[in-house]
Amino acid sequence: MKAELSIKEIAAKLKVISFPNDPFLSECNKDKRKGVQDLLKKWHRQNEKAGREKELFETMSIHENALRKQGFQSIAGIDEAGRGPLAGPVVAASVILPEAFYLPGLNDSKQLTEAQKNYFHDVIRSEALAIGVGILQSDEIDQFNIYQASKKAMLASVSELSIKPDYLLVDAMVLTVPMPQQSLIKGDAKSISIAAASVIAKVTRDRMMKDYAQQYPQYGFETNMGYGTPFHLEALKRYGPCPWHRKSFAPVAEAVKSRL
Repeated sequence: MKAELSIKEIAAKLKVISFPNDPFLSECNKDKRKGVQDLLKKWHRQNEKAGREKELFETMSIHENALRKQGFQSIAGIDEAGRGPLAGPVVAASVILPEAFYLPGLNDSKQLTEAQKNYFHDVIRSEALAIGVGILQSDEIDQFNIYQASKKAMLASVSELSIKPDYLLVDAMVLTVPMPQQSLIKGDAKSISIAAASVIAKVTRDRMMKDYAQQYPQYGFETNMGYGTPFHLEALKRYGPCPWHRKSFAPVAEAVKSRL
């Protein structure tokens, strides 16, 4: 290692190195300064993480790649968010990604932090060929039941796409549509298109719930997103339901009865 290279300069050089056989890494390995060795360990950790993310992304692209080889071009991944909560809408998203799309770390939205979800949401919004969102509110969920409402939200999201899809990859659901489709159990962990739809649906819904929290702060929607947490259930008993609650869901129905 050349003596004139400071630890700061070495750090800058390591940032642009991608391959483990780069000669500069061998030079760093000979440098006995603790700061350099710490930088080298950090580089190896980040490189290993990048390798795992690339491998996962490639695994989650298997379905899309196979379909493209069959001639399909506009492949829409579809997922929903909000089946289980006691309040708020069910939100579905359909996403058509470009063939060259690469977003390391993208996964089922339930596996991501809020910061990751928001970052991925913005990237997907920027780079997707088309995005459609379907929303069914609590009164419609009460009317149709949550399973049918989820289906309707998914169909609405497909209809909102600016590009007509020629194939659908759907998370654990079969839709009544004219184009071919494949239903994948836990599809948000198996298909990159469904994972992208999962993020769009989840972030869209979370932002809606935070808006509802401004109207009805007593329920803690900004943190529980409408799910039946102890705080939320206690608020239901104390204040009764608000217009965003699903009155067909047992805890809400019980809260209504207790106030009659």
